[in-house]
This record gives sequence, C-alpha cells and structure tokens, in this order.
Amino acid sequence: MSFSGIRRMAHAVMPRLLVSMFVMAACAGYANGATSPPAKNKVATESAIFAGGCFWCMEPPFDKLAGVISTTSGYIGGKLVDPGYEQVSAGGTGHAEAVKVIFDPAKVSYKQLLDVYWHNVDPFAIDRQFCDRGDQYRAAIFTSGPEQARLAEESKKAIEASARFDKPVVTQIVPASIFYPAEGYHQDYYLKNPVRYKFYRYNCGRDARLEQIWGSSGH
Repeated sequence: MSFSGIRRMAHAVMPRLLVSMFVMAACAGYANGATSPPAKNKVATESAIFAGGCFWCMEPPFDKLAGVISTTSGYIGGKLVDPGYEQVSAGGTGHAEAVKVIFDPAKVSYKQLLDVYWHNVDPFAIDRQFCDRGDQYRAAIFTSGPEQARLAEESKKAIEASARFDKPVVTQIVPASIFYPAEGYHQDYYLKNPVRYKFYRYNCGRDARLEQIWGSSGH
C-alpha cells in the first residue's frame, strides 16, 4: 500500500479510535467513583419573611430591589395547617398575611431589606395596618436564625431611639414558623390587577400614612 493510502486509512480509523479511547477512559472514571462534570455554581440565596398588613402591598417595595429574586404572598404564625384566605382574613387562625422574600445576599443585604420593610409599615399600630384591622394584619418580622433576629432587633431599637418618634414600636420580632403560600390569584396582584390594586391602596390610606410617618423617604 502507498504512503498516501496509509494516511487515508489512518484518518479514517483515528476518529473511531479516539472515540473508543474516550469511552473507555470515561467508563474507567465512573468505575473509580468519578462523577459527571460539576454544574455551574448556583446563586446562594437566603429568605426573609415580613408581615405588614395586606400582602398585596408588601410585594412591590421588595420587587423593586436589585438582588431580590422573588416575593411570595402567604400566611404565617398560626396553628392551623395550610390555611386559606377566607379562614385567615376572617381572623382567629393566628396567622398573619406576610411576604416571603428570596434574595441574593451578594447583591442586597438583610439589613437593606429591613430598611425597606420599616419604611412600608406603621410600626406604632397594634394588630392592624392602615385600614385593615385584626391580628391577621399585624406588623411582624419573622426571623430565620440568630443573625436575622439580631439585625431585626437592632433596627427596631434604632427607630425607638430616634428623637423623631415619641411612640413605642410595637412591631413583633419572632422566629419564623411554617410559611404557607397564598392562593395563586394573590401572587403579584399589583401586576395582574393594577387598577383594583391602586384603588384599594389609595382608599386604605396607606401612602398617606406612610408619608406622615416617614416623610417622602417612605414607600
């Protein structure tokens, strides 16, 4: 066979030979306990849960923040398992309407979330927020772990120490219990039903009260 013929044969055989060698090496690797190539690193997220009256109104201020991945309206703080809106809104279950915030701590800190939270609630109201009354509308910070609890308490004390206010801050700071997501039609309500949302928010006097407490820096 000529030299050129041997080259053509080599070119034809080499790809199949390399594939075979690759497969054999891969099989040997798995046999020795090797795993598949590692996936790209996922974003390490954390969660925070805040209650501030109507959960429709608590999603927008957090959704605006860079680093917030999602907000979910739901119920927390009661003993009834998997409650529904009719049960919670009627009162007596012990649950509060709340939002669960999933965030990237590399982009937004829990301390920043607390600042947004305070400027969107009336911290002096007991078992109510704005036009909504009952413990299901109480203001509360549901903490996950000692670090969140410490930061929440520090932020509360800072408000209490401010010469600007002469009333006690009654917002609760309690360990988080089971969070139950609310029904689908409550999620992103302000986006799905913008006219109804704005009408409710205005009639409830939320923005007027927030401006009274926090000035133009609120909400």
